[in-house]
Amino acid sequence: MTASPFPAADDAAPRLHGEYKVPGGKLVVVDLDVVNGAFAGVSLSGDFFLEPDEALLDINAALEGLPESSTAEEIAAAVRASLREDAVLFGFSAEAVAVAVRRALSKATSWSDHHWNVIAPTVLPTHLNVALDEVLTEEVGAGRRNPTVRFWDWEEPSVVIGSFQSYRNEVDPAGVARHGITVVRRISGGGAMFMEAGNCITYSLYLPQTLVDGISFVDSYAFLDAWVMAALKQLGINAFYVPLNDIATEQGKIGGAAQKRLANGGMLHHVTMSYDIDADKMVEVLRIGKEKLSDKGATSAKKRVDPLRRQTGLSRAEIVAAMMEVFAGRYGAAPSEITPQELETARERVRAKFGTDEWLHRVP
Repeated sequence: MTASPFPAADDAAPRLHGEYKVPGGKLVVVDLDVVNGAFAGVSLSGDFFLEPDEALLDINAALEGLPESSTAEEIAAAVRASLREDAVLFGFSAEAVAVAVRRALSKATSWSDHHWNVIAPTVLPTHLNVALDEVLTEEVGAGRRNPTVRFWDWEEPSVVIGSFQSYRNEVDPAGVARHGITVVRRISGGGAMFMEAGNCITYSLYLPQTLVDGISFVDSYAFLDAWVMAALKQLGINAFYVPLNDIATEQGKIGGAAQKRLANGGMLHHVTMSYDIDADKMVEVLRIGKEKLSDKGATSAKKRVDPLRRQTGLSRAEIVAAMMEVFAGRYGAAPSEITPQELETARERVRAKFGTDEWLHRVP
Protein backbone atom coordinates (compact mmCIF):
# COMPACT_ATOMS: atom_id res chain seq x y z
CA MET A 1 0.00 0.00 0.00
CA THR A 2 1.37 3.41 -0.98
CA ALA A 3 1.65 5.87 1.89
CA SER A 4 -0.37 9.08 1.57
CA PRO A 5 1.77 12.20 1.06
CA PHE A 6 -0.55 14.06 3.44
CA PRO A 7 -0.64 13.85 7.25
CA ALA A 8 -3.39 11.65 8.60
CA ALA A 9 -6.50 13.55 9.55
CA ASP A 10 -8.44 12.83 12.68
CA ASP A 11 -10.80 9.95 11.81
CA ALA A 12 -13.54 11.63 13.81
CA ALA A 13 -13.28 14.88 11.89
CA PRO A 14 -15.33 15.06 8.67
CA ARG A 15 -13.62 16.25 5.51
CA LEU A 16 -14.32 19.93 5.00
CA HIS A 17 -16.18 21.06 1.88
CA GLY A 18 -16.67 24.57 0.51
CA GLU A 19 -18.32 25.89 -2.65
CA TYR A 20 -18.45 29.32 -4.29
CA LYS A 21 -20.30 30.25 -7.48
CA VAL A 22 -18.51 33.21 -9.05
CA PRO A 23 -21.07 35.86 -10.15
CA GLY A 24 -21.25 35.52 -13.91
CA GLY A 25 -18.60 32.80 -13.71
CA LYS A 26 -18.07 29.21 -12.67
CA LEU A 27 -18.43 27.01 -9.59
CA VAL A 28 -15.33 26.56 -7.43
CA VAL A 29 -15.22 23.64 -4.97
CA VAL A 30 -12.59 22.89 -2.33
CA ASP A 31 -12.32 19.77 -0.18
CA LEU A 32 -9.70 19.59 2.55
CA ASP A 33 -8.74 18.39 6.00
CA VAL A 34 -7.19 20.36 8.83
CA VAL A 35 -4.33 18.55 10.55
CA ASN A 36 -2.40 20.14 13.41
CA GLY A 37 -3.86 23.53 12.50
CA ALA A 38 -2.87 23.37 8.81
CA PHE A 39 -4.57 22.49 5.52
CA ALA A 40 -4.04 18.92 4.35
CA GLY A 41 -5.26 16.82 1.44
CA VAL A 42 -6.45 19.88 -0.47
CA SER A 43 -8.48 19.13 -3.59
CA LEU A 44 -9.73 21.89 -5.89
CA SER A 45 -12.48 21.13 -8.42
CA GLY A 46 -15.29 22.81 -10.33
CA ASP A 47 -16.70 23.57 -13.77
CA PHE A 48 -14.13 26.30 -14.45
CA PHE A 49 -11.47 26.26 -17.17
CA LEU A 50 -7.77 26.12 -16.34
CA GLU A 51 -4.70 25.83 -18.52
CA PRO A 52 -2.35 24.03 -18.38
CA ASP A 53 -3.78 20.99 -16.59
CA GLU A 54 -0.79 20.90 -14.24
CA ALA A 55 -1.83 24.23 -12.75
CA LEU A 56 -4.54 22.41 -10.79
CA LEU A 57 -1.89 20.42 -8.93
CA ASP A 58 0.13 23.60 -8.42
CA ILE A 59 -2.81 25.30 -6.70
CA ASN A 60 -3.48 22.27 -4.49
CA ALA A 61 0.18 22.15 -3.49
CA ALA A 62 0.23 25.88 -2.75
CA LEU A 63 -2.64 25.51 -0.28
CA GLU A 64 -1.18 22.44 1.36
CA GLY A 65 0.22 23.28 4.79
CA LEU A 66 -1.19 26.79 5.02
CA PRO A 67 -2.31 27.66 8.55
CA GLU A 68 -6.00 27.22 9.28
CA SER A 69 -5.95 30.85 10.46
CA SER A 70 -4.96 32.12 6.98
CA THR A 71 -6.98 35.11 5.81
CA ALA A 72 -8.70 35.19 2.44
CA GLU A 73 -5.99 37.56 1.21
CA GLU A 74 -3.22 35.17 2.31
CA ILE A 75 -4.92 32.21 0.64
CA ALA A 76 -5.40 34.12 -2.62
CA ALA A 77 -1.78 35.30 -2.53
CA ALA A 78 -0.57 31.71 -2.14
CA VAL A 79 -2.65 30.66 -5.16
CA ARG A 80 -1.35 33.53 -7.30
CA ALA A 81 2.25 32.75 -6.32
CA SER A 82 1.80 29.13 -7.45
CA LEU A 83 0.60 29.95 -10.95
CA ARG A 84 2.91 29.49 -13.88
CA GLU A 85 3.47 32.39 -16.25
CA ASP A 86 1.38 30.65 -18.93
CA ALA A 87 -1.49 29.73 -16.59
CA VAL A 88 -4.94 30.90 -17.64
CA LEU A 89 -7.88 30.90 -15.25
CA PHE A 90 -11.26 31.30 -16.94
CA GLY A 91 -14.46 31.66 -14.94
CA PHE A 92 -12.71 31.91 -11.57
CA SER A 93 -9.79 33.53 -9.78
CA ALA A 94 -7.39 33.14 -6.88
CA GLU A 95 -9.87 35.13 -4.79
CA ALA A 96 -12.65 32.69 -5.70
CA VAL A 97 -10.52 29.80 -4.44
CA ALA A 98 -9.98 31.69 -1.20
CA VAL A 99 -13.73 32.15 -0.72
CA ALA A 100 -14.35 28.43 -1.24
CA VAL A 101 -11.61 27.57 1.27
CA ARG A 102 -12.99 30.00 3.85
CA ARG A 103 -16.46 28.56 3.38
CA ALA A 104 -15.08 25.07 3.95
CA LEU A 105 -13.71 26.35 7.25
CA SER A 106 -17.09 27.97 8.10
CA LYS A 107 -15.34 31.36 8.24
CA ALA A 108 -17.20 32.54 5.17
CA THR A 109 -20.88 31.93 4.58
CA SER A 110 -23.17 31.55 1.59
CA TRP A 111 -26.70 32.84 1.07
CA SER A 112 -28.11 29.43 1.99
CA ASP A 113 -26.37 29.46 5.37
CA HIS A 114 -28.75 32.17 6.62
CA HIS A 115 -32.44 32.58 7.30
CA TRP A 116 -33.46 35.67 5.35
CA ASN A 117 -36.30 38.12 5.93
CA VAL A 118 -38.04 40.64 3.66
CA ILE A 119 -39.60 43.86 4.93
CA ALA A 120 -42.15 45.26 2.50
CA PRO A 121 -42.34 49.01 1.78
CA THR A 122 -43.60 51.04 4.73
CA VAL A 123 -44.03 54.82 4.51
CA LEU A 124 -41.59 56.45 6.93
CA PRO A 125 -39.90 59.87 7.15
CA THR A 126 -36.60 59.91 5.27
CA HIS A 127 -34.66 60.67 8.47
CA LEU A 128 -36.12 57.50 9.97
CA ASN A 129 -35.25 55.47 6.89
CA VAL A 130 -31.56 56.37 7.11
CA ALA A 131 -31.55 55.81 10.89
CA LEU A 132 -33.10 52.37 10.42
CA ASP A 133 -30.27 51.48 8.06
CA GLU A 134 -27.80 51.96 10.90
CA VAL A 135 -29.98 50.28 13.53
CA LEU A 136 -30.88 47.20 11.48
CA THR A 137 -27.27 46.73 10.32
CA GLU A 138 -26.22 46.75 13.97
CA GLU A 139 -28.95 44.25 14.85
CA VAL A 140 -27.83 41.81 12.15
CA GLY A 141 -24.18 42.21 13.16
CA ALA A 142 -25.11 41.46 16.78
CA GLY A 143 -27.13 38.39 15.78
CA ARG A 144 -30.42 39.80 17.07
CA ARG A 145 -32.02 39.94 13.61
CA ASN A 146 -31.87 37.63 10.62
CA PRO A 147 -30.20 39.03 7.53
CA THR A 148 -32.86 41.17 5.91
CA VAL A 149 -33.76 43.13 2.80
CA ARG A 150 -35.98 46.17 3.44
CA PHE A 151 -37.75 48.21 0.78
CA TRP A 152 -38.10 51.92 1.56
CA ASP A 153 -41.12 54.13 1.17
CA TRP A 154 -41.52 57.82 2.02
CA GLU A 155 -43.68 60.84 1.24
CA GLU A 156 -41.56 63.98 1.49
CA PRO A 157 -39.29 64.89 -1.46
CA SER A 158 -35.74 64.22 -0.28
CA VAL A 159 -32.07 64.27 -1.03
CA VAL A 160 -29.92 61.67 0.71
CA ILE A 161 -26.23 62.59 0.53
CA GLY A 162 -23.30 60.22 1.04
CA SER A 163 -21.43 60.07 4.33
CA PHE A 164 -18.39 61.87 2.93
CA GLN A 165 -20.03 64.38 0.61
CA SER A 166 -19.86 68.12 1.15
CA TYR A 167 -23.32 69.55 1.78
CA ARG A 168 -22.30 72.85 0.22
CA ASN A 169 -20.89 71.24 -2.92
CA GLU A 170 -23.74 68.79 -3.50
CA VAL A 171 -26.92 70.68 -2.64
CA ASP A 172 -28.32 73.95 -4.02
CA PRO A 173 -30.02 75.72 -1.06
CA ALA A 174 -32.26 77.76 -3.36
CA GLY A 175 -33.56 74.64 -5.09
CA VAL A 176 -34.02 72.86 -1.78
CA ALA A 177 -36.11 75.75 -0.42
CA ARG A 178 -38.10 76.21 -3.63
CA HIS A 179 -39.13 72.55 -3.85
CA GLY A 180 -39.45 71.81 -0.10
CA ILE A 181 -36.72 69.17 -0.09
CA THR A 182 -35.67 67.27 3.05
CA VAL A 183 -31.90 66.76 3.04
CA VAL A 184 -30.37 63.96 5.13
CA ARG A 185 -26.96 62.31 5.36
CA ARG A 186 -26.61 58.51 5.38
CA ILE A 187 -23.86 56.34 6.91
CA SER A 188 -22.57 54.93 3.61
CA GLY A 189 -20.39 56.64 1.05
CA GLY A 190 -21.26 57.31 -2.57
CA GLY A 191 -23.26 60.04 -4.23
CA ALA A 192 -26.42 62.00 -3.57
CA MET A 193 -29.84 60.49 -4.22
CA PHE A 194 -32.75 62.70 -5.34
CA MET A 195 -35.91 60.95 -4.13
CA GLU A 196 -39.51 62.02 -4.61
CA ALA A 197 -42.28 59.71 -3.45
CA GLY A 198 -42.91 57.16 -6.16
CA ASN A 199 -40.07 58.26 -8.43
CA CYS A 200 -37.46 55.67 -7.43
CA ILE A 201 -37.02 52.26 -5.83
CA THR A 202 -34.76 52.04 -2.80
CA TYR A 203 -33.89 48.94 -0.80
CA SER A 204 -31.38 48.13 1.93
CA LEU A 205 -29.73 44.77 2.50
CA TYR A 206 -28.52 44.04 6.05
CA LEU A 207 -26.11 41.11 6.17
CA PRO A 208 -23.21 39.59 8.09
CA GLN A 209 -19.82 40.37 6.57
CA THR A 210 -19.09 36.64 6.45
CA LEU A 211 -21.25 36.54 3.31
CA VAL A 212 -18.66 38.60 1.42
CA ASP A 213 -15.57 37.16 3.14
CA GLY A 214 -12.80 36.93 0.56
CA ILE A 215 -14.79 38.79 -2.09
CA SER A 216 -13.19 42.04 -3.15
CA PHE A 217 -14.88 45.32 -2.35
CA VAL A 218 -15.53 45.88 -6.05
CA ASP A 219 -16.93 42.40 -6.69
CA SER A 220 -19.14 42.49 -3.60
CA TYR A 221 -21.50 44.96 -5.29
CA ALA A 222 -22.47 42.68 -8.17
CA PHE A 223 -22.44 39.65 -5.85
CA LEU A 224 -24.98 41.18 -3.46
CA ASP A 225 -27.23 42.38 -6.29
CA ALA A 226 -27.29 39.22 -8.42
CA TRP A 227 -30.91 38.65 -7.34
CA VAL A 228 -31.82 42.16 -8.51
CA MET A 229 -30.34 41.52 -11.94
CA ALA A 230 -32.39 38.31 -12.12
CA ALA A 231 -35.56 40.19 -11.15
CA LEU A 232 -34.93 42.88 -13.75
CA LYS A 233 -34.23 40.26 -16.41
CA GLN A 234 -37.54 38.64 -15.54
CA LEU A 235 -39.13 42.03 -16.29
CA GLY A 236 -37.36 42.25 -19.63
CA ILE A 237 -34.45 44.47 -18.54
CA ASN A 238 -30.89 43.33 -19.20
CA ALA A 239 -29.08 45.23 -16.40
CA PHE A 240 -25.41 45.11 -15.48
CA TYR A 241 -22.90 46.73 -13.15
CA VAL A 242 -20.60 49.52 -14.28
CA PRO A 243 -17.79 49.54 -11.67
CA LEU A 244 -17.75 50.59 -9.02
CA ASN A 245 -21.37 51.04 -8.08
CA ASP A 246 -23.57 52.03 -11.02
CA ILE A 247 -26.37 49.80 -12.32
CA ALA A 248 -27.11 50.36 -16.00
CA THR A 249 -28.77 49.04 -19.13
CA GLU A 250 -27.92 49.68 -22.76
CA GLN A 251 -30.22 52.72 -22.51
CA GLY A 252 -28.29 54.30 -19.64
CA LYS A 253 -27.83 54.38 -15.89
CA ILE A 254 -30.79 53.24 -13.80
CA GLY A 255 -29.33 53.19 -10.29
CA GLY A 256 -26.43 53.18 -7.90
CA ALA A 257 -25.34 51.28 -4.80
CA ALA A 258 -23.47 52.11 -1.59
CA GLN A 259 -22.09 50.10 1.33
CA LYS A 260 -21.05 50.43 4.94
CA ARG A 261 -19.33 47.81 7.11
CA LEU A 262 -19.67 48.06 10.88
CA ALA A 263 -17.20 46.98 13.54
CA ASN A 264 -19.62 44.39 14.97
CA GLY A 265 -19.63 42.37 11.73
CA GLY A 266 -22.80 43.80 10.23
CA MET A 267 -22.87 45.22 6.72
CA LEU A 268 -25.22 47.55 4.87
CA HIS A 269 -25.65 47.40 1.11
CA HIS A 270 -28.30 49.64 -0.35
CA VAL A 271 -29.45 50.65 -3.81
CA THR A 272 -31.58 53.38 -5.34
CA MET A 273 -32.94 52.91 -8.87
CA SER A 274 -34.84 55.62 -10.70
CA TYR A 275 -38.39 54.82 -11.71
CA ASP A 276 -39.86 58.08 -13.01
CA ILE A 277 -37.49 60.83 -11.99
CA ASP A 278 -38.10 64.54 -12.59
CA ALA A 279 -34.69 65.38 -14.07
CA ASP A 280 -35.44 69.10 -14.37
CA LYS A 281 -36.18 69.35 -10.66
CA MET A 282 -33.20 67.17 -9.80
CA VAL A 283 -30.72 69.53 -11.46
CA GLU A 284 -32.27 72.47 -9.61
CA VAL A 285 -31.74 70.71 -6.28
CA LEU A 286 -28.38 68.98 -6.82
CA ARG A 287 -25.17 70.57 -8.03
CA ILE A 288 -24.36 68.11 -10.81
CA GLY A 289 -21.34 69.56 -12.55
CA LYS A 290 -19.48 68.82 -15.72
CA GLU A 291 -16.70 67.03 -13.85
CA LYS A 292 -19.17 64.49 -12.44
CA LEU A 293 -20.51 63.84 -15.93
CA SER A 294 -17.13 63.84 -17.68
CA ASP A 295 -16.61 60.08 -17.53
CA LYS A 296 -20.26 59.19 -18.20
CA GLY A 297 -20.34 60.09 -21.88
CA ALA A 298 -23.24 62.46 -21.23
CA THR A 299 -23.64 66.20 -21.42
CA SER A 300 -26.60 66.53 -19.08
CA ALA A 301 -27.97 64.91 -15.97
CA LYS A 302 -31.14 64.02 -17.85
CA LYS A 303 -29.23 61.72 -20.19
CA ARG A 304 -27.70 59.89 -17.22
CA VAL A 305 -31.10 58.81 -15.86
CA ASP A 306 -33.17 56.24 -17.72
CA PRO A 307 -36.34 55.50 -15.73
CA LEU A 308 -37.55 51.97 -15.13
CA ARG A 309 -41.09 53.06 -15.98
CA ARG A 310 -40.11 53.73 -19.58
CA GLN A 311 -38.21 50.46 -19.93
CA THR A 312 -40.82 48.18 -18.34
CA GLY A 313 -44.19 49.89 -18.72
CA LEU A 314 -44.97 48.53 -15.23
CA SER A 315 -46.01 50.37 -12.10
CA ARG A 316 -43.45 50.92 -9.36
CA ALA A 317 -45.43 48.59 -7.09
CA GLU A 318 -45.30 45.81 -9.70
CA ILE A 319 -41.52 46.12 -10.02
CA VAL A 320 -41.03 46.06 -6.23
CA ALA A 321 -43.32 43.03 -5.97
CA ALA A 322 -41.28 41.20 -8.61
CA MET A 323 -38.05 42.00 -6.78
CA MET A 324 -39.45 40.74 -3.47
CA GLU A 325 -40.71 37.57 -5.16
CA VAL A 326 -37.33 36.79 -6.73
CA PHE A 327 -35.46 37.43 -3.46
CA ALA A 328 -37.86 35.20 -1.49
CA GLY A 329 -37.71 32.47 -4.12
CA ARG A 330 -33.92 32.44 -4.35
CA TYR A 331 -33.13 32.57 -0.66
CA GLY A 332 -36.24 31.19 1.05
CA ALA A 333 -36.85 34.57 2.69
CA ALA A 334 -39.81 35.02 5.00
CA PRO A 335 -41.82 38.22 5.52
CA SER A 336 -40.79 40.36 8.48
CA GLU A 337 -41.56 43.73 10.03
CA ILE A 338 -39.62 46.42 11.83
CA THR A 339 -40.04 45.71 15.54
CA PRO A 340 -41.31 48.37 17.95
CA GLN A 341 -37.92 48.36 19.68
CA GLU A 342 -36.04 48.83 16.40
CA LEU A 343 -38.36 51.68 15.48
CA GLU A 344 -37.91 53.40 18.84
CA THR A 345 -34.13 53.00 18.64
CA ALA A 346 -34.20 54.54 15.17
CA ARG A 347 -36.30 57.47 16.41
CA GLU A 348 -33.79 58.09 19.18
CA ARG A 349 -30.99 57.90 16.60
CA VAL A 350 -32.78 60.60 14.57
CA ARG A 351 -32.97 62.83 17.64
CA ALA A 352 -29.35 62.28 18.59
CA LYS A 353 -27.69 62.03 15.17
CA PHE A 354 -29.48 61.92 11.84
CA GLY A 355 -31.78 64.85 12.53
CA THR A 356 -29.03 67.16 13.80
CA ASP A 357 -27.21 69.92 11.96
CA GLU A 358 -23.94 68.52 13.31
CA TRP A 359 -24.43 65.29 11.37
CA LEU A 360 -25.94 66.88 8.27
CA HIS A 361 -23.10 69.39 7.96
CA ARG A 362 -20.28 67.22 9.31
CA VAL A 363 -18.66 67.71 5.92
CA PRO A 364 -19.51 71.41 5.25
